[in-house]
Amino acid sequence: MGRPFRLATTSLALLVLLGGVLASNDECGTRPTVDATGSRIIGGHEAQLGAWPWQVSLQVYRLGLGFLHICAGSLITNDSVLSAAHCTRKKLSPEIWRAVFGLHHLYKHSTYAIKRRVRAITVHTWYNRETYENDVALFKLSKPIIYNDYIQPICLPDKSLRLTKDTECYIAGWGMQREDGTGTLQLQEAKIRIIPLDICNRYDWYGGSVSSNNLCAGSETGRVDSCQGDSGGPLMCGFQNNAKYYLIGITSYGYGCGRPKLPGIYVNISKYRSWVESKLSKTTTASIQSVLIFLTVVWVTIHLVL
Repeated sequence: MGRPFRLATTSLALLVLLGGVLASNDECGTRPTVDATGSRIIGGHEAQLGAWPWQVSLQVYRLGLGFLHICAGSLITNDSVLSAAHCTRKKLSPEIWRAVFGLHHLYKHSTYAIKRRVRAITVHTWYNRETYENDVALFKLSKPIIYNDYIQPICLPDKSLRLTKDTECYIAGWGMQREDGTGTLQLQEAKIRIIPLDICNRYDWYGGSVSSNNLCAGSETGRVDSCQGDSGGPLMCGFQNNAKYYLIGITSYGYGCGRPKLPGIYVNISKYRSWVESKLSKTTTASIQSVLIFLTVVWVTIHLVL
């Protein structure tokens, strides 16, 4: 009578230990605590509790101060967070990092918030520190998390998605609310507009410096923008045909904050989906090997006992 229970328990352990698998479209991009679209952020306002359940605070431990928020990220699987490569700078040692999920106030954690240490950080091989090209990094958690209403993965975009002037896009974060200001403790959100690259690269804007691997988003007047502390966070867009939110961009860089004709620049995730999937596949394969060894040991132990 004990064997079926052991098998079920082992199967559950296998599912939890594997992690690293992108959620299907039925399992990602939903906001269980928010029924309607919500009305860093410069020109934004405080987000509702649970409004962006994939929003992650990436924090670094500093002696005498504890863990401090450095950048944001987006939860894409139960053990993987996508962020910006420039967030790591000289902080590539995973043991000094942790990721916190289900946050609204940065340092007042609710009962549904989850903390995880980081076991590995993968920075894009061709990341350029000077130009911010390929500004992508994948953080792997020490162990998978279990989703709840306040913690959910966001969908990655596929080629069928088309951004239009009517697409509703948002940014969120705990960053500065003005260029020379300080960060905010409560999660802020703002609705922004995707700006075509041909406009963003005009001589009196970015002068041709923004590559096709990136997106411009914000406003011509600078009224809405991301700023320091928002780096690595999501540019997310909703699509009415499937009521899902997709991670369209990663907050990367910009000249100042909230300046006219100098909107925020975001990594275009559609250009990096294959890179993300290859890194998830690599780590999942390693996890499968570890789990198979674990299951073999369990099987041998059970049969020796019986």
